[in-house]
Amino acid sequence: MARSTNTQFAVAIHVLTYLAGVAEGRTVSSEELSESTNVNPVYVRRVLGPLRSAGLVRSRPGVHGGWQLAADAAHIRLDQVWLLLQGSDPVLGLHSPAPTCAVGRGVQQSLEALDRSVAGAVATELGRFTVRDALAGLPVPTPSPNGE
Repeated sequence: MARSTNTQFAVAIHVLTYLAGVAEGRTVSSEELSESTNVNPVYVRRVLGPLRSAGLVRSRPGVHGGWQLAADAAHIRLDQVWLLLQGSDPVLGLHSPAPTCAVGRGVQQSLEALDRSVAGAVATELGRFTVRDALAGLPVPTPSPNGE
């Protein structure tokens, strides 16, 4: 199965959860967050940029600077983070068919409609949870016996 190459949401939730779990007032360096997430510090800062713009985190410059949570973890819904980072980008990894192909144009319209539906479902499901929930451990859904 193909793996998603966009890890921004996962890294953002990891970082927000990490920041929610540190002592109040403690700043955390990009390097520390990088070690925890196992990604480059530049990537961590790139993910944190939109979160800072949205008022979810704040940064402090200087030798003892770093990152802190700027909002209560109980009030940061996961769908907020998803929408900040995903925006209107396709969820399903849509391609661009040849403009002269009637089948391609038709299937593209269907896939775009499906993508909007899937994106809405993802946001709705994520909206049920907060960063505090992620810190506490999200419940794992139990599949029903009939596969639904």
